[in-house]
Amino acid sequence: MSLGVIMLVHTGFDRAEQMVRHWADAGCPVVVHVDSNVPAAAYDPFEQALRDLPNVRLCARHRCEWGTFGLVAASQEAATLLLEDFPDVQHAFLASGACLPLRPISDLQHYLDAHPDTDFIESATTADVPWTVGGLDRERFTLRFPFAWKKQRRLFDAFVKLQQLVGFKRNIPEGIVPHMGSQWWCLTRQTLDAILRDPNRATYDNYFRRVWIPDESYYQTLARLHARKVESRSLTLAKFDYQGKPHIFFDDHAELLQRSKAFVARKIWRDAHLLYRNFPVSDQVQPNAEEPHLGAVDRVFFQAVDRRTRGRQGLYMHSRFPSIDRQVSIAAAPYVVLQGLGDVIPAFQAWLTKQTGAEVHGHLFAKDRVHFADESEVYRGGLSDNARLRDYNGKMFLSNLIWNGRDQHHCFQFGPSDTQDVCWTLAKDTNASIWVISGAWSVPLFASGRSASEVRAEAARLQRIEDKFLKILRSPDARARIKIMTLAQFIESPMDVLQTIIDEMAGHRGNALKEVPRMPDLTGLPDFLQDLKNQGMHPFLTGHITDGNTQQTKPVQRRKPYVISGK
Repeated sequence: MSLGVIMLVHTGFDRAEQMVRHWADAGCPVVVHVDSNVPAAAYDPFEQALRDLPNVRLCARHRCEWGTFGLVAASQEAATLLLEDFPDVQHAFLASGACLPLRPISDLQHYLDAHPDTDFIESATTADVPWTVGGLDRERFTLRFPFAWKKQRRLFDAFVKLQQLVGFKRNIPEGIVPHMGSQWWCLTRQTLDAILRDPNRATYDNYFRRVWIPDESYYQTLARLHARKVESRSLTLAKFDYQGKPHIFFDDHAELLQRSKAFVARKIWRDAHLLYRNFPVSDQVQPNAEEPHLGAVDRVFFQAVDRRTRGRQGLYMHSRFPSIDRQVSIAAAPYVVLQGLGDVIPAFQAWLTKQTGAEVHGHLFAKDRVHFADESEVYRGGLSDNARLRDYNGKMFLSNLIWNGRDQHHCFQFGPSDTQDVCWTLAKDTNASIWVISGAWSVPLFASGRSASEVRAEAARLQRIEDKFLKILRSPDARARIKIMTLAQFIESPMDVLQTIIDEMAGHRGNALKEVPRMPDLTGLPDFLQDLKNQGMHPFLTGHITDGNTQQTKPVQRRKPYVISGK
């Protein structure tokens, strides 16, 4: 099976030539599109340098302005030429001149051979995943965007406001549901050919010409019409910061890129000489179809974004001086809020009560009723379990609960299925200690036995609610002691997390854990989460969960100590 490459180039022609030669030397046909904005003085030497490569073509050129249809037209032009001139190509890989293969090309070819009918393209609906940065979400598909955002910013903003003011909305072509995702895809020949030869292509092209950033939605939407099997992920490692701008990889990232086991990475700095010396890795005798390991990379970039947006606690500097605000304790005594623990550990409430001796409540803010620790209808101070009475003023309900039971350490569970009006109250309380396992709601959905298609809407709803809560917890106004981890991070080392919670709640009176409490069998959870992705719903809050993670969720049995005595 043959792999063909579509390469989009607009700058860094020395590095682009180097990458073209690497793909071509590995036996991959390459079709290169060069932005028509590139002057002849730069284009002509680049074209001349590639003439000695028989399996390389340069296609007709289009003007590629960021956020406009030119990038889609460029890939269409190159893809058409690739399929016409190279009939043996079975997978088409979209790359740029700043993309760097990290592993041997034979590894990628071997991997695609193992997935002959699979299209690797990140594709999710805007309703399911809050990826959009910049204020326009669903509107990018229902408004018109005739002006370039970078070069015509004032016209762009004014025209958007005008359309919003008059209530203008475009009709989405019948038969398609807009999807979004990374523009770097790898499609099968059948799917790509079906997209290019679609009888309604003129209608779709005309519609997407006025969509904002169509290169992140055109193929992602149409692939859902024609693909036989979609793996909703990209084979290219690309990271974006909190402003939606792509991260650039430098020489300092060499070890991180090597650990990722990704096939291709972008965006590589053109002067990262160490990276271009170390990568791509030379071909091996036996191709390796090992899956990329992106969990460590995700954690590093998450920490980088967190550091960039929140800074370091206690660090004062002229570039990030914090706003001074008065610390307020809403409750009379310290208390603990746990989100996700009850989903991952059955009978968690009873287990934690036994370990700490604290007043461990259930979901105090459940929508049906208040679940006090003793499941009574009336708690200390005459607090009722009626949800309507509680929700009349959730802040005062919590204050009264802690005040009337301030002789004990209180703990309660919280989650996306609960009433969310109290989120800011919890985040701003300096007496609150909040532990969150993000994505833990996926465990009950997985354990329910229902298919991904049946629980997709519920999973998307729970993720949206939890994501809003996490944004509140990460706000500069949050004053509680907050610890957030993904489900993947928790199941890697549950004992350390649980022991820390017990020590915080019970202090020296807490019991030392000898084994992890019984947890459900999570075998098959990675496949379930991937099925959700394939359905268009990306459970990004769960973290990167693999079969290796789930195997560690089984209870760890320790041998009983014994003594051998001699005479």
